[in-house]
Amino acid sequence: MKLLGLDHVQLAMPAGQESKARQFYGGLLGLREIAKPEALAIRGGCWFEGPGIQLHLGVQDKDFVPAKKAHPALLVDDLEDCRSRLIAAGVPVVPDDSVPGLRRFYAGDPFGNRLEFIQDGDGFSQQA
Repeated sequence: MKLLGLDHVQLAMPAGQESKARQFYGGLLGLREIAKPEALAIRGGCWFEGPGIQLHLGVQDKDFVPAKKAHPALLVDDLEDCRSRLIAAGVPVVPDDSVPGLRRFYAGDPFGNRLEFIQDGDGFSQQA
């Protein structure tokens, strides 16, 4: 067996908050919403994609708790522009310079899930 890659990342969200997900992931981050398969669409949530990534938001019906430690790390073409856009939208940004040469920061989605944003070229998977 050989693992070939990562197909998608799923984050949880509370029921009935799809409009907030669309505003954040689609509007602010610029991901394109894609249709969920019919059998899954009845469960709620929404799916998004961008270059090299699919991000699925699934509804956690009971006792929703955001992911505060586990997180996807998203590569961006312009980290400072990303930071500025998030701050302008009122999203708190947490800087992290703990790894020399790695330009990144953390932010939360509307549901409190932790997201990491990394400058393209600096990502852990991009290191030679």
